[in-house]
Parts: sequence; C-alpha cells; structure tokens
Amino acid sequence: MRSLKVSDVMWNHIEPIRCGTPLTKVVKALLANHVSGLPVVDDHRRVLGFVSEQDCIHSLLVSSYHCEGDPIVDDVMFRAPVTVTPEMAIVDLAQNLGAGKPKVYPVVDHERLVGIVTRTAILAQLAKAGCAMDLPKFAETE
Repeated sequence: MRSLKVSDVMWNHIEPIRCGTPLTKVVKALLANHVSGLPVVDDHRRVLGFVSEQDCIHSLLVSSYHCEGDPIVDDVMFRAPVTVTPEMAIVDLAQNLGAGKPKVYPVVDHERLVGIVTRTAILAQLAKAGCAMDLPKFAETE
C-alpha cells in the first residue's frame, strides 16, 4: 500500500477552470465532472486558486438576489489551495484527510497542474487494498 502514489489514482482528464470564467460555466463543469471543486489555472496551467460548489452556491445566490449579473470565478475562488505532488504516497495523503480538509486536491508537478485527486478515489483505493476487509466478524476460538 505504501508504494501507491497519487499519480496512480489521480484524474488527468478533467479540464481545469480558467481565470475569467463565468460562474455559470464553472457550475456546469462541476456537475458534468461529478466533483465538488476544481482548480483555477492561468494559461500556463499554474494553479492560482480553487473553486468549490459551496463558493458557487453562495455567490450565485447573492448575485441572483441583487440582480448583479453573472459573477466570474476570480471573484469567489480560494486563492491559497492545498496541492499535492504525483509522487506523494496515498497513505500519507489519506492520513492528512479529515474534517475541514479539501475533498479535491490539485496535483501539481513542476508548478503545473497535471490532474486532481479526490477523497473518493483515495477511499476506493484503500478499500480495494484493505487487508482487513474480508475478515470474519467473529474470531474463531480453539
């Protein structure tokens, strides 16, 4: 299990959000990809921020109420996202997960986004590799 790395379970097929993207397009991307958040990148795929469902809900609610038009991702993104490297061990990342921690991590290599890793992917890998998953409920006595 220790030899599994983030690169083994990351998704690299999801297109990141670009600065200046209207929030309605961000929401469509979140829903289409079935993720709770996505990294925001510049033209060189450097991670500048992170936008979550929660960020979008609040901003769209406020802008709709005040008839302010469509906000852009730059207005709501979190500007100091936690990133991980492709070489990070899954076990190390799993030990850092918990309440209040991100559900989606941008994976960065040489300052460029190469993918994302989700809690769900980590959970699935842990369950797949778990040694104690098929043990009987009660220990046999001799």
